Amino acid sequence: MASATSILLNDGNTIPAIGFGVFMVPNDGSTYAAVTEALRAGYRHIDTAAAYFNEEEVGRAVKDSGIPREEIFVTSKLWLQDHGLEAARKGIDASLEKLGLDYIDLYLIHQPYGDVPGAWRAMEEARTAGKLKSLGVSNMTPNIWKSFVPQFDTVPAVNQVEFNPFFQQRELRELLAKDKVVLEAWFPLGHGNAQLLKNPLITALAEKYHKNAGQIVLRFEVQEGVVILPKSTNPSRIASNLDIFNFELTAGEMEQLRGLDTGRGTHNPETPGMAEMLLANYKVHD
Repeated sequence: MASATSILLNDGNTIPAIGFGVFMVPNDGSTYAAVTEALRAGYRHIDTAAAYFNEEEVGRAVKDSGIPREEIFVTSKLWLQDHGLEAARKGIDASLEKLGLDYIDLYLIHQPYGDVPGAWRAMEEARTAGKLKSLGVSNMTPNIWKSFVPQFDTVPAVNQVEFNPFFQQRELRELLAKDKVVLEAWFPLGHGNAQLLKNPLITALAEKYHKNAGQIVLRFEVQEGVVILPKSTNPSRIASNLDIFNFELTAGEMEQLRGLDTGRGTHNPETPGMAEMLLANYKVHD
């Protein structure tokens, strides 16, 4: 039985199990073209952020697709500059305006530093007002989660973090499972990590199932109940990343793939000075 193409969130909303990510896709027409291609290929979940600087092109592609708005799940994220109650209210409205949408399906706190509780309150208000449907966080390690989430009135529906077979976030997933919080994976293909895509187990499974290595990795993640956000601007790759619902890895193969976990990723949100570095390098407004 193939995995579900959508997952029920702890707030009663559903999220497509695979989304199209636009991190580092420029806002020079490239994002518009890539999102248009993704929607044409069958994606119904687009993941952007204020700090990706391409919300406008995402919104335009969604509008121009001709697909009914309620059939497309759009995620955006609040940037660090807009943490705190008042600033977050403005940040939410700025995202809605840039996207040209009446509501955002999922809105995340992009980086877990500063006045996160204030930002969360603004997000809860916006949800009550119908501007946001589901709320979540991103880049929260178990320690960061335990420091902030007890201060929230409601539990996040999602935590979007780095995840792939080499970094399977076991401790975090155990913590999130208690509140039925869904883990979303950024860099689900290890950012094109050759070691991952050429791993002998993965290449052997690709041969067995007549799939490419990336499809095996993405299939593993979906079967683990993780929402995946592969990114590509190549039309054939955009289509192939979506073509993972017509086969299923066996329990034994899943166990073997779990054995690839190194417990280490490329990004540690607890690195001292991380907030300052991010603020200095990404400014979403003057």
